Parts: sequence; C-alpha cells; structure tokens
Amino acid sequence: MKKAAIILAGGEGLRAGGGEPKQFRMLQGKPALWWSLKAFRDEDPTTRLIVVVHPNFIHEWENTIADLEPNERFEQTIVCGGKSRWHSVYNALMEISADDDLYVAVHDGARPLITPAMIGRGWECALKNDSAIPAIPLSDSIRHLSGQGESRCVARKDYVAVQTPQIFKSDIIKRAYAQPESSDFTDDASVVEALGLHVSLYDGEPDNIKITYPRDLQVAHIIMNSLSQK
Repeated sequence: MKKAAIILAGGEGLRAGGGEPKQFRMLQGKPALWWSLKAFRDEDPTTRLIVVVHPNFIHEWENTIADLEPNERFEQTIVCGGKSRWHSVYNALMEISADDDLYVAVHDGARPLITPAMIGRGWECALKNDSAIPAIPLSDSIRHLSGQGESRCVARKDYVAVQTPQIFKSDIIKRAYAQPESSDFTDDASVVEALGLHVSLYDGEPDNIKITYPRDLQVAHIIMNSLSQK
C-alpha cells in the first residue's frame, strides 16, 4: 500500500485572528500545520507529503521550514492553493498518478490534533473499501430548517459529524476531481459520491477539531497540553 497525504493550507485563514494564517499559528512552539505533517510521518515515514499553501504564503512556509531543526524538516512537495478548496485539492492531485496501489488522504491543515492512530484506522478502512471518511457522533440536539424558516427536531442518532483525513484510492479521487466544480461539493466525499460511488466511514476523534476562530486555537492549546502531560 503506497500512501500520499495532501495537507490543505491553501486558504488565508485569517478568521482565527492574530494577523496571520491559522495554519502558521504556534502550538507548543511549532506551526499548527507542522503537527499534521508530523502525525502522518509518525504513522508511516514512507507517506508522501503534499502541502497546499496559499500563494501569498508559500515563501513564508518555506522560511518556516528552513528555521526548523534538521530532523523536523519533513520532506514535502509544496503546491500552490487555488481559489477554493476544490481547486486546491485539484492542484495537489496533479502531482499524483492514478496508481492502483496508491491511496490518497486529504486532510485539513487546520486540524493539528490528528493522531497517528486515527490515520492508521483510515488507511485500513480505505484498503478494504477503496474509501474512508472519519465521522463522530453528534452530542447536540439538531433541527432541520425548511425554506420557509420553520424547523423541526430530528434524531441525532441518524447523523454524524464528518472530519478529515478522507482517504481514497488514487484513481477514484482523480476521476472524481475530473468533474466540474459544483456548489454541492462540501468535502472530498461529496465529490466522490457524485460519481455514484459509495463511501465508507471510520471512527474519527472528538479532539480532531478544526481551528477556525480564535477560541479554537485556545482549545487546541488546552488539549495538546493535556495530552503532553499523560
């Protein structure tokens, strides 16, 4: 099983505050983006890393890598991000062949708390099913909104929250991204499902949060500090 991981950091990520992209904000002395790379490398040192960076910040990321210790500079291919998430994944897939033995993980670089154990579960699920989407149960009550502004309660047991990394055989995801972009595509799984293909779920992790707003970064600090003390 050959593995490639596309780590998405193609947005400007300024909603997290601090005047710089969220993927470059520091967590325990390292950029948030770096922790995602480390998790994939720790799970399997042979995994190819492809990092998608906003064009305005490629030089900054290259300088950040250069400032790391030699054993922390993970070998990686840097790709220019596109105008949307869909275009960023598309650009990264141009670096990947449609190899029958190759599996591709797409992960949000703003999820720095991903663990090697979760990544391993994803690879195993994809190897069996050609796809693997991490999901966690919902803890809040949820309601369905109608177009008329009305709402009704729905059973949360029938729904899950979806995370990344989402993993697919390379020929499947490359074929999926050969389709025209659509507003219906909210993640990689929705792009693959548009081909009429089934996607399989594996267990995500509640701590695998996505940093979007300033408080998310604070929560990530707390979780990471807690894990480091165990």
